[in-house]
Amino acid sequence: MRSRKVEWTRLDNASKVFPATYHNKDTKVFRATCELTEDVDSEVLQQALDITMESFTLYKAVLRRGVFWYYLESTDIRPIVEIESLPVCAPIYIKDKRNLLFRVYYYYKRINVEIFHALSDGTGALWFIQNLVHHYLIKKHTEIFEFNKPKLRYNVSLSEKMNDSFQRHFTGDNAFPHINKIKNIKAYHIRGTRFEENKTLLIEGSMSAKAVLEEAHKYQTTLTIFIAAVFIYSICKDMTASVKKRPIVLSVPINLRQFYESDTTRNFFTTMNAGYNFTKGNIGIEDIIDSIKNDFKGGITEEKISMKINRLLALEKNILTKVMPLPLKDFFIRAANKINDREITGATSNIGKIEMPVEFDPYIKQFSFCTSARRPQITICTYRDRLVISFTSPFRETEIQKSIFQFLSKKGIDVEISSNS
Repeated sequence: MRSRKVEWTRLDNASKVFPATYHNKDTKVFRATCELTEDVDSEVLQQALDITMESFTLYKAVLRRGVFWYYLESTDIRPIVEIESLPVCAPIYIKDKRNLLFRVYYYYKRINVEIFHALSDGTGALWFIQNLVHHYLIKKHTEIFEFNKPKLRYNVSLSEKMNDSFQRHFTGDNAFPHINKIKNIKAYHIRGTRFEENKTLLIEGSMSAKAVLEEAHKYQTTLTIFIAAVFIYSICKDMTASVKKRPIVLSVPINLRQFYESDTTRNFFTTMNAGYNFTKGNIGIEDIIDSIKNDFKGGITEEKISMKINRLLALEKNILTKVMPLPLKDFFIRAANKINDREITGATSNIGKIEMPVEFDPYIKQFSFCTSARRPQITICTYRDRLVISFTSPFRETEIQKSIFQFLSKKGIDVEISSNS
């Protein structure tokens, strides 16, 4: 049965910022990759994509500009599988151009899905590529799976996939209780030599998830906090004494599906900041881990998450905001985004543990995620015992990346490095 056609869809609360703030130095594009153990068959991949699109109606859309808001409009444009030819996370959304907000590439053993962030978040993209790879492997190995098809990991109704979970779970009420005003602190910013044409440098390190997790447990912490701490530790090694008065602050996305029931493929996340202030004197990895632990403990609470989202919804529903023309809205969103950027050094995100049917194990080597980068950032994910750390940066310099992987290597963890440079 074919999915019903959706004519137009309002952008969810988190999506509204991306069309306003994208530019050539930060395309707001992220990539999900599945690396197989065999070369990709482009014809079979196209068949798999056609099948996948039947259950991901949201992806059959172009981004349109209204008088007051952006919105998604259904389209009959058919996505075509292509061999990879553009730089990592190259621009997808182009103002006033009616094109799909994602693309599917292949290159030897890799299947890449790149998505403009206004369409979906990392979890939604994960579900899409899991479905795509699922249909691809069944089509590619018909003789094995014809009479014993593994079950789809993500198989929910169209209405659930299309659901705006911000509107479902938050009201915009009680958004501004009395709180002490916190002074904004300018974070340390990494400088470097930018690539021509705003190219993004991607360096990936693949390693044993078990080995890294065991190392994290030695510090009595989680994988996410451990990698974030190693990132901060590596950044500080190149800081001069004069700039250590500024803290290193990482932006960390929070998947709200962990706390609120949702199977939406749309954006459903918020962010928090975590970092370390070196004016405290210590620069040991243990001290950094303790600092990040405290930030996580204070930042990931139902009260703080609810307050933050309700504030954003309250602003969205405000009558003055509603009648404000879109160009003026974009202006204020960009201004707020610049102020927010002053408080951030980099970003780190953990997509989490990726599950696929065990029957596919012989054909899948690993998954990885990465994002466009106006500043250095890390994305990690795990498939079976394969942990991949993807480091994207707009700069030619690679001292921070080297420091991260050397730190892990010195702990006895074997790291396999690859790069697009």
